[in-house]
Amino acid sequence: MSEHLRRAIENLKTKLLNLCSAVEEQLFKAVKSIQTQNAKLARDVVDLDSRIDGMEVDIEEECLKLLALHQPVAIDLRFIVTVLKINNDLERIGDLAVNIAERGEFLAKQEKIDVPFDFETMADKTQIMLRMSLDALVKLDCAIAHKVLLADDEVDAINRQMYQQVKETIINHPEWTEIVIHLLSVSRHLERIADHATNIAEDVIYMAEGYIVRHRTEQYK
Repeated sequence: MSEHLRRAIENLKTKLLNLCSAVEEQLFKAVKSIQTQNAKLARDVVDLDSRIDGMEVDIEEECLKLLALHQPVAIDLRFIVTVLKINNDLERIGDLAVNIAERGEFLAKQEKIDVPFDFETMADKTQIMLRMSLDALVKLDCAIAHKVLLADDEVDAINRQMYQQVKETIINHPEWTEIVIHLLSVSRHLERIADHATNIAEDVIYMAEGYIVRHRTEQYK
């Protein structure tokens, strides 16, 4: 690897890690806005979305420039291709965090109701999955990445339970219908974030081992 390419790749790594940190913070604030019914915190997440978008575009342009100027091969090529994919997943997680925050703005204006949803557990598991996938990325640790793949089923199961709980709540408390529909939307967004965290973990395995694990996760269960 030339010295110029090495420096460019290190710069790309730094930009990707900055995006990772920003997206993780966005999700944390979005979830917190739901838990605390904090409309201002929710609005902060929405307002910062353009920053996430700008970082995503910058990384994509940097990847394309490296491909065009240096024509990398082997592990360097694999790294750049993987960054392009992870970059897209991170941007989508940022968008989903905004969607959660928008639900948070609405819920902040409503009465606090005692719902049977296991929102806290689902939110915690989703944030842990994202944190682990990013940790796996930083350390290029496939063992951590495989744990993320296993954890996705737990979030999916909680999301499925939400539908039945929403149905029962609407039957028993029709006056809460609009509130629980918004909470169901939050559940769907968290489930999608968990899916993107899984995508990142799969890409880490590919980056580290050159092995495409997508569609083969059943062997780790």
